[in-house]
Amino acid sequence: MRNIIVLFAFGLCLLTINAQKKPYVIYNAKGKKVTYKKMLKTLEKKDMVLFGELHNNPIAHWLQYELTADLHTKRQLILGAEMVEADNQDELNDYLSGKIDYKALDSTARLWNNHKTDYAPLVDFAKDNGLVFVASNVPRRYASMVYKGGFEALDALPSPEKEWIAPLPIAYDPQLPGYQNILTMMGDHASPTLVMAQAIKDATMAHFILQNYKEGNLFVHYNGAYHSNDYEGILWYLQLDRPELMYGTISTVTQENVHELEEENTGIADFIICVDSNMTTTY
Repeated sequence: MRNIIVLFAFGLCLLTINAQKKPYVIYNAKGKKVTYKKMLKTLEKKDMVLFGELHNNPIAHWLQYELTADLHTKRQLILGAEMVEADNQDELNDYLSGKIDYKALDSTARLWNNHKTDYAPLVDFAKDNGLVFVASNVPRRYASMVYKGGFEALDALPSPEKEWIAPLPIAYDPQLPGYQNILTMMGDHASPTLVMAQAIKDATMAHFILQNYKEGNLFVHYNGAYHSNDYEGILWYLQLDRPELMYGTISTVTQENVHELEEENTGIADFIICVDSNMTTTY
């Protein structure tokens, strides 16, 4: 009997240690801890979910897959991502349909260096389940053109190439706090066109999300957290065109102590995944 009591106490001790060492905690916008189940139950009722990640964070990538798989049991999904650019949609479609293999996709599309480890599982989930996967981001060369010459630099593009960006002229509010913060963060390297380059990405992603959205479906979009934090960026453009839709947002942050959300991370999204800053990164 004594041995059973000792083992029971040891088990409780391990559980306590594991709880203390948990590498992430999920919070709601008010900074209250919530369960994954609560987040899932809330988001499954939405029309669109913007999953803001830290690009090299393995917890975010794991939860992206888990959430997608769980939402798929509840709703018909459409997937999309910042990590594939709009002019690579044909190549992506060929991969999804089985026309080409991964090696061919990797050689013909401009995949991110961490695609194989971090995004291929999401694309393959779409492939295995017959889901649409939208390449939503503006081709980087056009964002570079905006950085060098402002929005007007895009006016000279041939009509076929304009199909890969948001319709011009795009709406633009340089006073949005997120855009102003870019100028602050970049200091001497900041310029108005730098913010415009961010805006053309946000506008284009929102454009292709809405272009591919179907009523009654749930669109799950994966993007860097900064593109949807504080209900700005992509979401600002989505709400500008379709304010009646129900949106859900997720952000990912890192902290030394995950057990209390820092003030600066409160309110940046409907759900905040707070990851231990000691977590190994994917690159």
